[in-house]
Amino acid sequence: MDDSEKGIQIEGREEKYDLTSGSILSAIVKLAWPVVATMFVHTAFLITDMIWVGRLGASEMAGVISSVFIIWILFSVAEVVTAGLVAIVARHYGAKNYDRASYAASQAITFSAALSVIVTVIGYAFSPEFLKFMGTEPDVTSFGIDYLRLRFAGTIFLLWYEVGTALFRSTGDTKTPMILSIIAVTGNIVLDPVLIFGWGPFPRMGVEGAALATVITNAFAVVGFVYYLIRGKLTLTLKMLDMLKFDFVLFWQMTKIGLPISLNGILFSVVYVFMNKITASYGTEAIAALGVGNRSEAISCLICFGISVAVATMVGQNLGAGKPDRAEKSVYIALLISIVITGVISILFLAIPGLITRAFISNELVVEYSSDYLRILALSQVFMALLIVLEGAFSGAGDTMPPMLIGIPAAILRLPIAYVLCFMLNVGVNGVWWAITTTTILSAVVLLFWFRKGRWKLREIH
Repeated sequence: MDDSEKGIQIEGREEKYDLTSGSILSAIVKLAWPVVATMFVHTAFLITDMIWVGRLGASEMAGVISSVFIIWILFSVAEVVTAGLVAIVARHYGAKNYDRASYAASQAITFSAALSVIVTVIGYAFSPEFLKFMGTEPDVTSFGIDYLRLRFAGTIFLLWYEVGTALFRSTGDTKTPMILSIIAVTGNIVLDPVLIFGWGPFPRMGVEGAALATVITNAFAVVGFVYYLIRGKLTLTLKMLDMLKFDFVLFWQMTKIGLPISLNGILFSVVYVFMNKITASYGTEAIAALGVGNRSEAISCLICFGISVAVATMVGQNLGAGKPDRAEKSVYIALLISIVITGVISILFLAIPGLITRAFISNELVVEYSSDYLRILALSQVFMALLIVLEGAFSGAGDTMPPMLIGIPAAILRLPIAYVLCFMLNVGVNGVWWAITTTTILSAVVLLFWFRKGRWKLREIH
C-alpha cells in the first residue's frame, strides 16, 4: 500500500524513549520533573485564579468553587480515554510494537471528539440543575451557572488537551506537554484579570471571564499540540484514515481500562457535590473555605499526580518488556519520593495555616474555617500521596479495578461520616474536613495492601 492509499499521516521521529533499562531513579526523575513542573505551574494558576475571583467577593468565589466540583466530573470523564490510552500505548511501546501503539493513539483522538459532544450537550443543558441541587444561595447559584456553562462549552478543547498530553507521556516524553502547559497556564494567568475585571478594551466579565480565559488557553494548547505533531515530536505515527474510523473493539478495550478510574473519579466528584451541600448549610463562608482548602492541597496533590504519571508510564513499558520486578521497584521508589514531599507540606499546614489561607481571601470567618481544614488535612497528606501514586501504578498496568473497588466505597463513606459528625455530634463544619481525612487514610492503607499482593503484574493487554 502506498502513501496515497494510507491517507494523510503525521510521521513520528525515529528515536524512541526506552524506560526498560538503566537507572530506575533517573528514569522516574526524568519522567516526573517535567510533569511536576507543569503541575507547579497549574497550581500557580489555580491559586492565582482563586485570588482574582476572591477579589470579586465571597459569593463569586463560592459560585466558582461549587462549579469546580462539577468540572472534576468533566476531568473524570476524560479519563475514560486517557487512562486506557496510557496503559495500551505504553504497553505496546515497551514491547516495541510501535504500529499498534500508533493505531491506538489515532483512535483515542476520535474517541475523545465523540465523547466531548455528548458531555458538552448534557453539561450545558443541566448546569442550572447541578448548581441548584447543591442548595447554595441564589447569588452563588447564578455565578456558578455563568461559570459552568462556559467551561462546558469548551469541553472538546479540554479533552483534546488531555489526550494530547497523555499521548506524549505514554511514550516517555513529558517535556513537550510541560512546555505547552507552561505557555497555556501563563496565558491563563495573564488573561484572568484582563477578562475578570475588564482591563483595557475588554469588558468586565466577572466569573465568566475566569471561565473564558481557561477555555481560550485550552484551545491554544491544542493548537500547540498539533504544531508539535506536524513537526514530528511524537515518536508515533498518526494516520488520518485511522482517525476517521471508529474501532469498537479497541474502544471497548480502552473503556474497560479507563472506565473504572473514570467512574471512581465521577463518583468522587458527585460525593463532593453532596459534601458541598452539607458545607453550604454553614453558609457561603464555609463553601469558600472548602475551596481554599482544596486549592492549598493542590500543591501536594498535583506533585503526586506528576509522580503518578511517571509511574504509570514506567509500569506500562516495563510490563510490556517482560520486566515486572523493575516495574514494582519503580513504584516503591516513587512512593518514597512522594512521601517526603507531602510530609514537608503537612508540616506547613500545621505550622502556618492562617498565613496560607489569608493569601486567598481576607474574610476572617473564611480564614478560621480554612485554617481548621488545613490542620486536619495535614494528617492525611502522606496517605493521599500513597493513594495517587498507587493509582498510577495500577493504571499503567491496565489493572484499574482495585482503585475503583476501594475508591468508590471510601468516597461514599464520606457522606454518612460527615453527616454524623456535623449534625448528630455537632462538630460543625469541621466534620466535613474530618470525613475527608479519615477516608483518605483508610483507602490508602487498603490500596497499598492490594498492591503488595502483586496480581497487577499478571494483567494482559492485547
